Amino acid sequence: MDSFEKLALVAGASEFEAEGEPTIRHVPTAHPDKNAGCQFSLTSQPALDSNSNRFILAKGHQIPIHRAVAPGGKRIPLLKAMLTTACEMNCRYCAFNKDRNYRRVTFKPQELAEVFFSIVQKGLVEGIFLSTGIFRGGANTQNMLLDTAQILRHRLGYRGYLHLKIMPGSEKDQLFQAMQLADRVSINLEAPNATRLSSLAPHKQFEEQLLRPLQWMDEIRNQHSPHMTWNGAWPSTSTQFVVGPAGETDLELISITAQLTKLSKVARTYFEAFNPVPGTPLQNHPPETPLRQHRLYQASFLLRDYDFDLEDFSFTNSGNLPLEMDPKKAYAQMHLAQSPLELNSADYEQLLRIPGIGPAGAKSITNARKNQKFHDLSQLRRFGILAERAAPYILLDGKRPIQQLPLI
Repeated sequence: MDSFEKLALVAGASEFEAEGEPTIRHVPTAHPDKNAGCQFSLTSQPALDSNSNRFILAKGHQIPIHRAVAPGGKRIPLLKAMLTTACEMNCRYCAFNKDRNYRRVTFKPQELAEVFFSIVQKGLVEGIFLSTGIFRGGANTQNMLLDTAQILRHRLGYRGYLHLKIMPGSEKDQLFQAMQLADRVSINLEAPNATRLSSLAPHKQFEEQLLRPLQWMDEIRNQHSPHMTWNGAWPSTSTQFVVGPAGETDLELISITAQLTKLSKVARTYFEAFNPVPGTPLQNHPPETPLRQHRLYQASFLLRDYDFDLEDFSFTNSGNLPLEMDPKKAYAQMHLAQSPLELNSADYEQLLRIPGIGPAGAKSITNARKNQKFHDLSQLRRFGILAERAAPYILLDGKRPIQQLPLI
């Protein structure tokens, strides 16, 4: 099996790992001159949602390429790759469960680094998400990932985006090395606490193996200068939860997300709605609704970007977010519908609580108020604010705004 066939297999198997946006589709086409006379081409095939799945065609093998959002908001074409799809773990939901009948593929660090870099040189990708199954323990596996990253950065001179996974059981010194090489590091918590994790991955230790590395990342940023990193800046941090099969509530998920966002400075929390994988112990468990995943993402953004706290969310009696209403509107219905905010005097934090107003809109309003008062919704629309969405929860110069009735 050649390197490109192996890469096609591991890239296709990495779909379960979130990176960038939950739905990733388009990749810009490389300049044709770069591909003239070589074995690479960028092609596409129709997708069920009428968008395009993109992939590289290399030596006849289709290698999926993803559109990801790197730290800072830049969108890049990204390859998801694994050193091996073999794993000694038996996570009950995972496609790489050690007992599953599945074709396994393994790279050596040098081989994976070189085949990826050959694609970079053709201008077809700008980043790599580097993960792996676990073999001979987490620390040994982490060393193999670090070897791959070292080869890319120091031997091949790769300067692009690198997201490096942290394995359960990795040591703090290994994490320090990873943070010197990567633009983002992540470790999947999978579940919100030890009790829930035991039903998903009974061999993993929640506090010691998963949560502690996230705390170490924050300690390293606070205690060490980033001058030794490859680009002079510490990487951002992310984690991921599997939503549904452990019976966890949204309250549990949002509670740990709030803790990680506020205390451990985790930049992004991903939520993967469970879909059963044939041949795994949870193959007969029902899939989770994508709408629940969507509400959890909305809540996590409110924690990270809108200064929301756990107490600001409404939960049902079962401990979940209401599916019929986004969490920001649910807050406004409870707190602002009867006591609307005066737009001409509300501070920045209060403005963020109003549906239809985001961080950019709130800054625009506070800046504009230095020279004008807001009297009607048309003034808000000029700043790109969703005025009709905000209208039920605001006052303009002491009065509820007049809303234009929709045409019948």
